[in-house]
Amino acid sequence: MRSIVIAAAVALASPTVTFAQTNPQGASTVSQVAPDIVKSFAPTGRLRAAINQGNSVLVQKQADGSEPKGVTIMLAKELGKRLGVPVDLVLFNAAGEVFAALKEGRWDIAFLAVEPVRAAEIDFTAPYVLIEGAYMVPKDSPLKTPADVDKKGIRIAVGRGSAYDLYLTRTIKNAEIVRASTGGGRASIDLFLKEKLDTAAGVRQPLDEYAKTDPSVRVMEQRFMAIEQAMGTPKGRDAAAQYLKGFIEEMKKSGFVASALKATNQPDAKVAPAAN
Repeated sequence: MRSIVIAAAVALASPTVTFAQTNPQGASTVSQVAPDIVKSFAPTGRLRAAINQGNSVLVQKQADGSEPKGVTIMLAKELGKRLGVPVDLVLFNAAGEVFAALKEGRWDIAFLAVEPVRAAEIDFTAPYVLIEGAYMVPKDSPLKTPADVDKKGIRIAVGRGSAYDLYLTRTIKNAEIVRASTGGGRASIDLFLKEKLDTAAGVRQPLDEYAKTDPSVRVMEQRFMAIEQAMGTPKGRDAAAQYLKGFIEEMKKSGFVASALKATNQPDAKVAPAAN
């Protein structure tokens, strides 16, 4: 009886909160999170997770209008469980909208591709998923590889504010970048078709899916970039940023990310390697 009382007293005096969770593979995990870390993540008492519905690899909208599914949703909820706070999904239609909402203080964590412009205002983890950026062109186009695209007179359709927009803005020297009004979903494909442009840049999976339905186009086999998808917090939340880096490494190592991708039917997305 005396040992039970002592154990209870120690538990009450502990500065951390302990939560036992189960990952998608069924393995039990235990996380101890200090109150200052919880406050750094969720100063309002709720964890607001920015979810970009424009990337169908990471988020899948539901036809019946119910809550979307995807690896980002699963990661956000797992983090919320470990912190012991409720999770609010803040939905956006494009990555550019997520980044713009940072200035309005509308989210606590986000899932975005790592880019220098964004990294100036967001503390990113190492990537958890690698996605290919590819070009789609008319079937009879003379453009065969990404190296063929950067030439005068070539017009590239991109989704405004997307990871590939930011990347191509830095790297394209001769071709013209034509931006859709938004960066989400099929924005670059729709612009490419409407304006009869030379190529559409985008995430490989949606381009491949469209090409299966339209015999007049093809997707280049060679990628023009590897899109590194990571989690991030607003700059200045140092305790949260540090914890998040360890969290994402555990999620990769434990198989959580791989299982989440499999569960949401995204076999072509690759789990990023462990950070150095």
